[in-house]
Amino acid sequence: MSVAFVTGSGGLIGSEAVRHFAGLGLDVVGIDNDMRQEFFGAEASTAWNVRRLTDELGPAYAHHSIDIRDRDALAKLFQRYGGKVAVVIHTAAQPSHDWAVRDPFTDFDVNAGGTLNVLQNVREHCIEAPVIHCSTNKVYGDRPNSLPLVELETRWEIEAGHPYEQGIREDMSIDSCLHSIFGASKVAADVMVQEYGRYFGMKTACFRGGTLTGPAHSATELHGFLGYVMRANMERRKYKIFGYQGKQVRDAIHSSDVVSAFEAFFRNPRSAAVYNLGGGRHSNTSMREAFAHAERITGQEMISEYVEANRVGDHKWWIGSNEAFQADYPDWKQVYDVPMIMREIYEANVDKWVPGA
Repeated sequence: MSVAFVTGSGGLIGSEAVRHFAGLGLDVVGIDNDMRQEFFGAEASTAWNVRRLTDELGPAYAHHSIDIRDRDALAKLFQRYGGKVAVVIHTAAQPSHDWAVRDPFTDFDVNAGGTLNVLQNVREHCIEAPVIHCSTNKVYGDRPNSLPLVELETRWEIEAGHPYEQGIREDMSIDSCLHSIFGASKVAADVMVQEYGRYFGMKTACFRGGTLTGPAHSATELHGFLGYVMRANMERRKYKIFGYQGKQVRDAIHSSDVVSAFEAFFRNPRSAAVYNLGGGRHSNTSMREAFAHAERITGQEMISEYVEANRVGDHKWWIGSNEAFQADYPDWKQVYDVPMIMREIYEANVDKWVPGA
């Protein structure tokens, strides 16, 4: 039986990948020690998701509570499965700008060191297995903020006719800009994934995601934009808006659409591939527009507080282009847009997030 390794298997993309690749007939080995709870507190724990995967998939899913910084434990697991490993999907990370500043050592050790540990184990034990890495659009730092933007009533928007009007491409420079500590650690991981592809001839892909979202997100204030918008509305929390008049724009891609892209790469892998992957022009929203969507879904106004200072390195406008990926994998199609995503988040969490439901 072929095996799929999934790091961060209790998280949003990891758990989606577990289900998807198990559905393709692979046995799935999940690696997740619930560091999300350590980063963001009990409400962000992924333990509930791991329990659900174990219950749903039974013997098709083997969970291991291993820290990706633990080289010895990781090596033993890779040695155990060896050449049976057909694909490695690396989603484990410290994902927050704000948290990274509190502890840069842990942020870098998890994001950069942990990625190196995964790559070296693939090289030593299953070098033919494609490595799919969840990178981030934050590798571009705050360079998107240098684009010519126009302030509209509910959002920032790029000037008409600009080369990136349909979305930012991979040719945007990552140099000479402010990345945040988190962004810098993810740059290190991204470049290392590329290097193992080029230097050792491994099949690797960096997927530089925009806002990755869906109902399996353990949404919390510091991470999980659309999930936390819905959670704040449903639980009647005060949502803090950090700068840009709440008009900052994000593209948003559903975890199912992300993982279907992973499958496409798995079936026809390349070496050192780099792709922006996000909602693009098909699925994007400003914060103000997301609030309006949430209010339409629940019938309740958002409770919010505006903070003048934006988060360091935060993007004023990000809509990525999927053009490069779609050129290589023309059969891949997006299914979800923002209203569909937010409706699904609501329906999946109404029993948990609506008081008295």
